Amino acid sequence: MSQRNSQAAKSAARERLRAERERDAKRAKAKRQAVVAVSVVAVLAAAGGIGYAVVQANKPGHWEAVKDEKVVAPANTTGTDGTTVVIGKSTAKKTLKVYEDPRCPVCAVFEQTVGSTVKKDIDDGTFKFQYVGATFIDNHDNGEGSKNALSALGAALNVSPEAFLEYKSALYSAKWHPDETADTFKDDGYLIKVADTVPALKNNAKFQDAVKKGTYDAWAMAMSKTFDTNKEGVTGTPGFVMDGKQLNGGKPLLTVADFNKVVDAALKG
Repeated sequence: MSQRNSQAAKSAARERLRAERERDAKRAKAKRQAVVAVSVVAVLAAAGGIGYAVVQANKPGHWEAVKDEKVVAPANTTGTDGTTVVIGKSTAKKTLKVYEDPRCPVCAVFEQTVGSTVKKDIDDGTFKFQYVGATFIDNHDNGEGSKNALSALGAALNVSPEAFLEYKSALYSAKWHPDETADTFKDDGYLIKVADTVPALKNNAKFQDAVKKGTYDAWAMAMSKTFDTNKEGVTGTPGFVMDGKQLNGGKPLLTVADFNKVVDAALKG
């Protein structure tokens, strides 16, 4: 091989090596850029996921949110947001105000033992009955049953005062009232099942629709607030008030004899 050809060959070899190195460098750069891009996307995705999670965690729950919604008051109510529920003959001179939480086990005992006596006194015009619904038991276990049942009671009240009283009695009955630790009333299906034992509510499409849609959820929260802000010093359920004063020293009335004795004295006072 001539010296000239040898030089040309070496030059060509060096050129091929240079070109190969440039290609390798470009491939390495592209790979680094791809890795960086993927890493950035992953970081952004993670940040976005964390941001979404934070937003979701800070969103108010359903029952907290409905506090700010416009209240749809059931029929047969008066007062601000329809939170005054009074049932009975207009001729009755005094009103017995009863505070109850739907999940309250002591309220269930009262209703099962004294409920029929209260109903008879209402029918006889002995006194008018004013209902105040509470939901504080939900606060102890982050439950929803008291609020959901109170909303369903609003749907029953929208049908009629009689349907409301019968439904309330059914919810507190030995057959249907759950243990305090069970949040059974949060289930719309269960509330409707209980309602089917009340003639005026059985297969009542309007009532069932209101329960499923939560028509009276905001009303339930407004009603619950009247318990939380009451001026009569009632802190537990069942609570009994007449003429602005707590009866029986704020203690429950769990027998017919005790109920009659205390209420008769208040009616005469």
